[in-house]
Amino acid sequence: MKKILLLIVLVCTAAFCFGQKRLLSYDDLKFLLINNLQRTDTFMMAKGYLITGKNNTKNRSYSSETAGNNHVIVDVRLDGKRLFIEIQTNELSQYDLIHSSIAQYISKDSAVADVQTYTVKELGTIYITVNDTAPYDPLKREYDIHIVSDKHITAYN
Repeated sequence: MKKILLLIVLVCTAAFCFGQKRLLSYDDLKFLLINNLQRTDTFMMAKGYLITGKNNTKNRSYSSETAGNNHVIVDVRLDGKRLFIEIQTNELSQYDLIHSSIAQYISKDSAVADVQTYTVKELGTIYITVNDTAPYDPLKREYDIHIVSDKHITAYN
């Protein structure tokens, strides 16, 4: 009986970890903001994302298709030594993971109109916009998540 219970726990843990593999959390965003674009490429490829669009020296775009016809598109832009990240997704798990992983680091939060704003320690400011999908589906929403790093957080070369 104990072996069966242990096996069930291991299978559930493996399924949960595999399911979260392609989703980005606070630690992933922090890693992306302090490293250069070459390390970002390596990290995102290891997470299972594909490099899409033009791959020039200042902008990168990564995409991932998940089950249920959901998508996660991550755009990273280098402006001087600061990185800006934009995440476009209709994956509720991605929104929940970011929201729950930053919860303990929030310095200030507010909501103006349809934009949720969070000032996060050691990361910067996160702007989240939630929109309905076209065609309308009450179970799916589009999430636009913009991460603007603090001015003292710069990418290493």
